Amino acid sequence: MTIDNDAANLPAQSDSHGTDDSIEVSRGWDHIGAIIVDAALQRRQNYHATVRPRVAALVGAWPDAATTSGFRRRLDTGMLSEVISWPSPGRLAQVEDMTRVFESQGIETVVELRGALGDDARRAVLREALGAVRHVSPKTLDYIDTLSGVSTGGAVEAPED
Repeated sequence: MTIDNDAANLPAQSDSHGTDDSIEVSRGWDHIGAIIVDAALQRRQNYHATVRPRVAALVGAWPDAATTSGFRRRLDTGMLSEVISWPSPGRLAQVEDMTRVFESQGIETVVELRGALGDDARRAVLREALGAVRHVSPKTLDYIDTLSGVSTGGAVEAPED
């Protein structure tokens, strides 16, 4: 078993990965933009040092991006890289692609995302569409469940995609 920074996405990890079992907080967001950005950035990153501060900056700077249409309007400004302090185009493209999936599936709010994930037929379609996005693995899909507040019935491992 290899341990890398993806392990920081697990709910209870050691301090060497930037987490502390005694103070671990929920990874849920009530903000579509935050869920998409968190899911896109988490791969091979330390959650507390790298991902969480950037997602928090997004939520603070773009409160209107809590819906998919609001997030789209903000994405179209071309300012995401500056807001989350992330220059790499690969992750930004992944954010764009995941947003397109939410749009195509008619998911506007976190409540609607939870509803889609809670309905077996819609869940399968959504997971298939998101799974077609580069670097979105089944573990990332399970992580999106966690971020949206959907219980997967078991421990969610950190995505390794």
